[in-house]
Amino acid sequence: MTEPREGEGGANHSRRRFLIAATSIMGVVGAAGVATPFVAAWRPSARTRAAAAPVRVDISRLEPGQRLTVEWRGLPVWIISRTPEMLARTEAGEVSRLADPTSQRSRQPDYAAGELRSIRPEIGVLVGLCTHLGCSPLYRPEPEAAVTADWPGGFFCPCHGSYFDLAGRVYRNVPAPTNLDVPPYRFDGDDLIVGEDAEVA
Repeated sequence: MTEPREGEGGANHSRRRFLIAATSIMGVVGAAGVATPFVAAWRPSARTRAAAAPVRVDISRLEPGQRLTVEWRGLPVWIISRTPEMLARTEAGEVSRLADPTSQRSRQPDYAAGELRSIRPEIGVLVGLCTHLGCSPLYRPEPEAAVTADWPGGFFCPCHGSYFDLAGRVYRNVPAPTNLDVPPYRFDGDDLIVGEDAEVA
């Protein structure tokens, strides 16, 4: 067995420390190189950010009784110009026939409370998906005995037979459990902005 030469132990120790430090640095650089694209992949794309952004809609040309559909967050949002006759029929409807007339179980902003579920009575804003299984109901603004007797008009889902009034309130004894959702929205002059909450005074 040979004795280590003088100073050899110190050199080995220095080399070992250098190799450990170099390996550690290379490991950190390699981990950063792998993590950077991985983390970047989790960031939402420009398309995703655009889909979640508020949608500005010019409603100045919306005719009375007309419905306009826009897309917000992948959801169809209906903007309905309700005529005085449509409003009168909705307000005169039998509340006892509605499952949630005051929208206690339904999703809507506080500023869209009330029987018409809107900021302005003549403009209704609703997510156009049935709250049963997400089908898209048909817009039937006029009373129609084919849907149900004494129905004042509104939305009818032919998939499973749910129907709603022109405020999006669901009737009793149909599969849909709640009223149509009201998304956040606000008015800005002649524009309606879907996806931004109105300021409540």
